[in-house]
Amino acid sequence: MKVFAINGSPRKGWNTAQLLSSALEGAASVGAETKLIHLYDLNFKGCTSCLACKIIDGKFAGRCAMQDDLTPLLLKIEQEADILLLGSPIYFGGMTGESRSFMERLLFAPMVYTKPPSSTFPRKIKTGLIYTMNVTEQGSQDRDYPVLYQTTQGYFARILGHAETLCVYDTCQFPDFTKVIMDYADPEYKIDRKQNVLPKECQKAFSFGKQLASG
Repeated sequence: MKVFAINGSPRKGWNTAQLLSSALEGAASVGAETKLIHLYDLNFKGCTSCLACKIIDGKFAGRCAMQDDLTPLLLKIEQEADILLLGSPIYFGGMTGESRSFMERLLFAPMVYTKPPSSTFPRKIKTGLIYTMNVTEQGSQDRDYPVLYQTTQGYFARILGHAETLCVYDTCQFPDFTKVIMDYADPEYKIDRKQNVLPKECQKAFSFGKQLASG
């Protein structure tokens, strides 16, 4: 069993990356082969709506026709992945731009405009979506973030076969609050969250990855 984790955060060692690493450790604990990919290391764009993937019997039918750093990764996911983990912080009420572009390129090509919509993706893949955010769980609900979680999970489930979501709230943004203006939150509280709460969330991520690889 192979598990690919996609880090959609620009930071390689902060909250999202740590949670993805923990999820991979959970999957590895039941024998999975794991790999972590940082999207910000790749040079790629989102879908350009060329529609080559929709041409019946076309060269790129069901696959993205764009050629860039994302192309080989999409092919490896199609051919090898049993589980796909996608982690992203929430920026301005949505996933990062790179995460969204990755999602577009992965899911639009195999999506077929039947009634109801169907998929030509050749395999069933379990997807685990991990979100981190600066706001509390109540703040997430007040901002209607659950609509994002549910909608995104629905697309992954419909096109790849199965999807689950793990949300981690009220994370610490800055390693050194003395260098920034921060009237929005208590720096000591945020640092305490980083030191004492995030490790517990990483344990949840470990169980999340283990469960996906075991089910």
